[in-house]
Amino acid sequence: MSASSPYTLGLHEIGDGCHAYLQPDGGWGWSNAGLIVGDGRSLLVDTLFDLKLTATMLEAMAPLTASAPVSSLVNTHANGDHCYGNSEVVTNWPEVEIVASTATAEEMPEVPPAMLDALNQAPGEVGDLFRSFFGEFDFGGIELTLPTRTFDDRLRLEVGGRSIELIEVGPAHTQGDVIVHVPDARTVYTGDILFIGGTPIVWAGPLSNWIAACDLMLAMDVDTVVPGHGPLTDRDGIVEVRDYLAFVDTEATGRHDAGIDAFDAAKDIAELLDASPRFGDWGEYGRIAVNVDTVYRTLDVGYTSPDVVEQFRRMAELEAR
Repeated sequence: MSASSPYTLGLHEIGDGCHAYLQPDGGWGWSNAGLIVGDGRSLLVDTLFDLKLTATMLEAMAPLTASAPVSSLVNTHANGDHCYGNSEVVTNWPEVEIVASTATAEEMPEVPPAMLDALNQAPGEVGDLFRSFFGEFDFGGIELTLPTRTFDDRLRLEVGGRSIELIEVGPAHTQGDVIVHVPDARTVYTGDILFIGGTPIVWAGPLSNWIAACDLMLAMDVDTVVPGHGPLTDRDGIVEVRDYLAFVDTEATGRHDAGIDAFDAAKDIAELLDASPRFGDWGEYGRIAVNVDTVYRTLDVGYTSPDVVEQFRRMAELEAR
């Protein structure tokens, strides 16, 4: 399957024992995962946002994992749409090793499934707000299952005779982002370092780290790129995300230096992006509010970001315009 292949729900073979599980349309919570099959063993890249979605994915992978059980699970970062399904994997393979960066393992408990479940169930305006983002997912009864092995910087795994390289590139999207490089297949699974067709969201930052992560991938010998959200891509997709981040960093820095309020700056930049032939049709464009806020926080150690409810309210406001 090439980067130009149809973007459809389910498991797609991308060559050399590498597979991608895609969930259109790639918006809030609709993440991708991956399966790397070796000789009698497999490595799973990420789980999904709830147990039902993860079980459906594992069922689709069953013809492959029947002869090559999952021995390793890598969580690319701490967001729930990439790790809340971990317990479903442990149910299927109790001896599985769950691997993540140290920073990811420390960040995971900060937003447990019970918190999102409570927000989804909340009455009034808060509940309506969060259901507009996450109402299609069932967070009830999910037991957060943490990594059993952590690392910093780089880790090389051997799975069924295949060498797989884990590279920590965070803090960027989150505190401990990791990309998964499969050299013999010229493939990289990026986690949320790449959103294709949707707007990246910079929860942690700085944006310069994320730009550096894109530059790192561009220096790799890779043909196939599996993003955390959106369709398969190639080097062009990496360039697009890099250029978006560089544009936002420059525009937000200029407005910060001019003394403009962060949310007002986000509104200004949103209008520029909307008119852009490169970025104007990307989904989830309200995320610019968080991205600008992260730039301001990076530039000023005394700057305080709004709480998470206000951040989501601002994103919803921008997307309603």
